[in-house]
Amino acid sequence: MHTKEEKLAAFEKLLDVLDQLREKCPWDKKQTNESLRPNTIEETYELCDALLKDDKKEICKELGDVLMHVLFYSKIGSETGDFDIADVCNQQADKLIFRHPHIYHPSQVGAKHPKPLPYGEETEGREFADAKTSDQVLQNWEQIKLREKDGNKRVLSGVPNGLPVLIKAFRIQEKARNVGFDWEDKQDVWKKVREELDELETEVRKEDKEHSTRELGDFLFSVINAARLYKLNPDTALEYTNQKFIRRFNYVEDHSIKMGKPLTEMSLEEMDALWNEAKEKENQETE
Repeated sequence: MHTKEEKLAAFEKLLDVLDQLREKCPWDKKQTNESLRPNTIEETYELCDALLKDDKKEICKELGDVLMHVLFYSKIGSETGDFDIADVCNQQADKLIFRHPHIYHPSQVGAKHPKPLPYGEETEGREFADAKTSDQVLQNWEQIKLREKDGNKRVLSGVPNGLPVLIKAFRIQEKARNVGFDWEDKQDVWKKVREELDELETEVRKEDKEHSTRELGDFLFSVINAARLYKLNPDTALEYTNQKFIRRFNYVEDHSIKMGKPLTEMSLEEMDALWNEAKEKENQETE
């Protein structure tokens, strides 16, 4: 792998390329924070897709695209005199140092009256818990964020409104857990899941769309909660199922094309038979 000097040289090279493009390329010259935002979302999802597939080559490529966007926003910030990439890096480094007292300020851990730390102003009198496990680190992280100057003033205020709703629900539950609001016994969550499913079925039978929608949301939230408690990522799980459905449905469609019989003319029994063929074939390949 590359040395630190080589990494810095590569970073400098990318900065120079961006500077040149911003000055000379018509497309790059006219970009704004607003115009770049949709592209940033797309690039982020493309990175997530590569990560899910564990495609190392694509991960490297998509990381470069996301990094380019970080640098581009920083370049725009420097042009307006608000901030540049050095500010972005320094602020992030200072924040990480502050939020990891067990690494950078071990004397603060377990102290009844620790001294104020360099980053933030509301740390005096704060007792940091031991951070020997990842869960303890997360609990400290949330507590420290609430004490920071310019930090989140409410536990859930750090959850972006624009997150995809499934991920948003997961993050809401995680943040609540980090301040102690969680099930004492994770097995108890299944009672809640069944309770919410019963309530959903009741409303659906009544054909009450508004109440059914609300109960569906409660049911999905409870299932996501169960996934979190058992350390399963619901977003990843659902995407695996999406991809599995696409593969099997494509198998059905491919065979309908070979048979010269459009899907719209096939019976459900015929499609089910092909679906089961696809399922059996996948099972054999994974054995």
